[in-house]
Amino acid sequence: MSGPLDVSMEDGNVRVVPFRAEHIEPLREACAKDQEIWEIYPVNMLAEDFDDQIRKFHGEEGWVRFAVLDGEHVVGITSYINPDPRNGTVMIGSTYIEPSVRGQGFNRKMKTLMIDNAFACGFWRIEFTVDTRNVRSMAAMRTLGATLEGVMRKNRVTWTGYVRDTAMFSILADEWPALRDR
Repeated sequence: MSGPLDVSMEDGNVRVVPFRAEHIEPLREACAKDQEIWEIYPVNMLAEDFDDQIRKFHGEEGWVRFAVLDGEHVVGITSYINPDPRNGTVMIGSTYIEPSVRGQGFNRKMKTLMIDNAFACGFWRIEFTVDTRNVRSMAAMRTLGATLEGVMRKNRVTWTGYVRDTAMFSILADEWPALRDR
């Protein structure tokens, strides 16, 4: 691999920076701005569950964690998950951005930064998994140009006890140039 994944990335007001303790309280506020979304997320980042999830988040092996900022304001979180340099694969996930930055190209810029960086580091496959109930994220994957590889049926239990179906999307390095700026 030709570089570290844990670097700061920026495109205008969209900033993706390594997660630090100073991001915790602003992230708590950002997560509280969409109470309903957490019903279809694997974990709950609201109220008393927030602190426990942040502890688990920091303890997860194989994750490269980032705060997502709109200028200087923390608006979310995202990660590279289980980078596998030998097999050239990394997942981008555990992503949340608050409603104030949705629907205006912010997510695409954020994902483009992360995809560009992963490919620059020598990875050749980026994976994304999405709860099939998350219509907005499913549409975002299609808009990004990711290929739907299939649906893993009833493969994950969420914090609510719901057994979800998970869509698997991917983008390959040789596909990315044609998809990147479309």
